Amino acid sequence: MRALPLGARAYVLCAVLAGVLCAAPAVARSGAAVPWATLALLAAVYAAGAREARAPWPEWCGPVLLAGAFLLPPAAAALVAVPGALLARVERRPAGVRRTWRAARLSLALWAASYAFGALGGPNALRAAQDPGAPGFPHALAAALAAALVLCLATTALEGGVLVTAERHSPRAAWRGRLLGSLAPHLVHGPAALAMAVLWRSPYGPAAALLALLPMYVCACVFALYHRERAAHQATIRALVQAVDIKDRYTRGHSERVGRASVMIARELGMRGDRLEALRIAGILHDVGKLGVPTRLLRKNGPLTPEERRVIELHPEYGHEMVRGIGFLGEARAAILHHHERLDGSGYPYGLAGTDIPEFARVVAVADAFDAMTSTRTYRRARPVETAVEELKRCAGSQFDPRMVRALARALDRHGWHAAVTADACEERGNVPPGSLGSEPSAPPAPLVRAAAPGRSGDLGPPPDPDGPRRPDGGR
Repeated sequence: MRALPLGARAYVLCAVLAGVLCAAPAVARSGAAVPWATLALLAAVYAAGAREARAPWPEWCGPVLLAGAFLLPPAAAALVAVPGALLARVERRPAGVRRTWRAARLSLALWAASYAFGALGGPNALRAAQDPGAPGFPHALAAALAAALVLCLATTALEGGVLVTAERHSPRAAWRGRLLGSLAPHLVHGPAALAMAVLWRSPYGPAAALLALLPMYVCACVFALYHRERAAHQATIRALVQAVDIKDRYTRGHSERVGRASVMIARELGMRGDRLEALRIAGILHDVGKLGVPTRLLRKNGPLTPEERRVIELHPEYGHEMVRGIGFLGEARAAILHHHERLDGSGYPYGLAGTDIPEFARVVAVADAFDAMTSTRTYRRARPVETAVEELKRCAGSQFDPRMVRALARALDRHGWHAAVTADACEERGNVPPGSLGSEPSAPPAPLVRAAAPGRSGDLGPPPDPDGPRRPDGGR
């Protein structure tokens, strides 16, 4: 525990002592007072589930804990999770302290859940099958849901406390969103655990009760598959963005910022859920087609010939072809293909106009141009956010969708803009900020030039004038 702050040590120690006090009556009682066979079997099943390496959700057999709270007195229920918590795999150090803390946290929460179940008459309701005069199923279900809620509240409160003392989180950050995130699983576990408890007390016995875990295991397997697939998607995106950043070193970090600005616009437009995530990916991958453009053109410091310019203007089509077979991108593919179209029809590659341009493409076009103007490049300095917004408004209706420009302006007024990643900053540090999609070491720095030469590959437009770019098309 020497790696933990003093406050965290005291917090964990108090939790351990409280857990011991909660479980002590079960150990002190005679064997007849505690159904040790039930306790041992439930503890063994939970320990086996907690050791399951393939499940990303370590409590896929969470109903076992609640079943213990329903079938056992509070002191005995506090012991159900102890073997599993002490044997569970721990990836971060100090492993011993983390295991001990987990055991103490679950013991306290289970004691509280079992106490609540008993106080609401749950044990009497479980005897309804043998005693016709006992409370019926609705009463048992209400008590089970209440116990599951108590378990959720207790674990969330205890976990938030350790984040405050050990991880130095603020109280607001420690508890914000944690209860809502864990409430649904616990409320699902409640009825499943009640079914286990009823079957356990039935003539069919514990073997039938354990069958109730089968649907939970199937759900956990599906959940694990979803997480592995999502991780593979993120790895694919990360690899593509890193390849673009290495190849076009003038705009390193640009992709991530365009994704962030696209999300800001999308939220103002009311997009949520999968569409919001798809638009973020569209912003991040909008320039993936640069992988098909010769590196000498992307890094050329002098003017581009008309032929070279036409080659670079093919990058949206290259990008669309590259991601055509990646099914999870959905609408993002259209944004990759059309983010250089203009509202007046003078853009490329197909000269679409107005609402013929896909909505995602119109969002990414504004985000792309905004970041191009507000980020520092090796060939020019960043422009102020206010200047960039005014330029976007000036070009709204001809180049950009006015609705998207207004949405970005509102988002910037509300949240501001923190261009944490610039080409120069990346050159100095040799990488991009931690946690970003391109977090691997960057390519060697590009030679600095005083200003962009007319028609150079970094602009694909007329040279910027002192008062602001006349065609803010994203710098490519």
